Amino acid sequence: MFSRLAQASSRQREIAEVVLRNGWGYMRRLLTGTRSEEPQLPPPAVLRNILVELGPVYVKLGQLLSTRPDLLPPEYITELTALQAEVPPVPWQDVETVIRQQLRRPLEEAFKTINPQPVAAGSIAQTHRATLADGREVALKIQRPGIEIVIEQDIALLHSLADLVSRTNFGRYYDLKALAEEFATSLRGELDFSQEAAHTDQLRRNLSSSRWFDPARLIVPEIYWDLTTSKLLVMEWLDGVPLLLANFNGVGFAGDPTVEKRAIVSMLVRAFFQQIYIDGFFHADPHPGNLFYLKDGRVALLDCGMVGRLDPRTQQVLTEMLLAIVNLDAQRCTQLTLQLAESVEPVNLARLENDYDRILRRYFNVSLSQINFSQLFYEVLQKARANHLRIPGNMGLYAKTIANLEGIARKLDPEFNFSDQIKPLMTDLFRRQLVGEAPLQALLRTALDLKTLGLQSPRQVELFLERITTETLQWNLSMRDMDGLRRSVDDSANRLSLSILVGALIMGAALTLSNGGTGLLFWVSIVLFFSASFLGLWLIISILRSGRLR
Repeated sequence: MFSRLAQASSRQREIAEVVLRNGWGYMRRLLTGTRSEEPQLPPPAVLRNILVELGPVYVKLGQLLSTRPDLLPPEYITELTALQAEVPPVPWQDVETVIRQQLRRPLEEAFKTINPQPVAAGSIAQTHRATLADGREVALKIQRPGIEIVIEQDIALLHSLADLVSRTNFGRYYDLKALAEEFATSLRGELDFSQEAAHTDQLRRNLSSSRWFDPARLIVPEIYWDLTTSKLLVMEWLDGVPLLLANFNGVGFAGDPTVEKRAIVSMLVRAFFQQIYIDGFFHADPHPGNLFYLKDGRVALLDCGMVGRLDPRTQQVLTEMLLAIVNLDAQRCTQLTLQLAESVEPVNLARLENDYDRILRRYFNVSLSQINFSQLFYEVLQKARANHLRIPGNMGLYAKTIANLEGIARKLDPEFNFSDQIKPLMTDLFRRQLVGEAPLQALLRTALDLKTLGLQSPRQVELFLERITTETLQWNLSMRDMDGLRRSVDDSANRLSLSILVGALIMGAALTLSNGGTGLLFWVSIVLFFSASFLGLWLIISILRSGRLR
């Protein structure tokens, strides 16, 4: 099947050449039509090179896989996390054509100037600096011309490959069809810049107020909706440098760069914990290139193309999971994992708890400041997968976000202690879960519920006692999965009845012959004997065929 696909177009032949050139043995055998064993991934560095050579779509696939620590070992996650497409910028004349097509008015009326040299070039778009007609500085994110055609071709090819590999145990276990569909949905979403603009606006609103950090110190760029379309994103220009390249001259928080770095780390941890555990909507790609230190000392959060969402139940489970990991509680981790995950096969709870216990036991005598919590959470997800539990995709985004955040924090502050940072936040989170945002309203609502219960309880007890005394109380019991037991009992009863009948026929025939039966009685006894023999033989055969002789 795949060999036919590989001959269908020049693009597919190009993919085959890249795979063969990089020495992926399993895929070479698959492409050449040789019968192959179960799928095997190439070494991490080889996989990274293949994805980079294949181009933007496959770089995006690698970035998606880097959010799934439940699917890939840590060395693959590390290799794919920093994966970036090495693509040349699109010539200005092609970019200008796209801008003119997307604008609802002449280009000269909307912009005073546009720098033809891009400030960044990515796999799907490139960014230019511009000035609006009213003098405001903006950033233009323009989609690469023709990229949607390439993406649809590669998505179709990935679907075909997923169909092929899904016939193996590997493909069924990892549900590659669902993974390919998730990737296709994510990639098509990134092609719609109005969706990214909506995410940016929502994040800007959510972070505009907080009780955990000073919102004036963290900024998300403003979107100019009158100029934004599905292929053109126009947003506020923020002048700064990547956070890890800043010299921290003391403009923002303090004169001492060390104090300023620690203040920034604390702010980022609190901001992301608010996004994850309170808002349920979070920036899922906070790598160093998306965090800028501005000239006025503020920190900017850029590129909201990848976001995660968590429902209130998942937020509560993750809060307790984080606390269980901090407390190194394997039993509680097991219980919470079962609430998060879907079982592919029956789960051995004792084995899962033992696996978690072995992981956490390594940290019993380790200082909390030395524990890499994101790595620990990765290991928890991988053990869940090894025990036939399917983790939701948003858990991978959550794990990657925590990992990126912890990595940046440790680079800015080598003495960063994750546990110390989150303890006050966890206390506030549990308080919110217990009483909500308005404690007085929660107390009044509870009092009203108790009043209603107090008024209704006597009447309910009276009805219950009345039904007992008048013998009108009925119990409706529903027992599931009883059909198999009922059929087994019916089969056993039928065989027992047939065995009794066969025995009776044999005894009747024997008594008739023993009394010297002649003539008609002799033939009756013969008929009875042969009938019993036939029924007995049929009974033996049916028992043997059922496989339940023992």
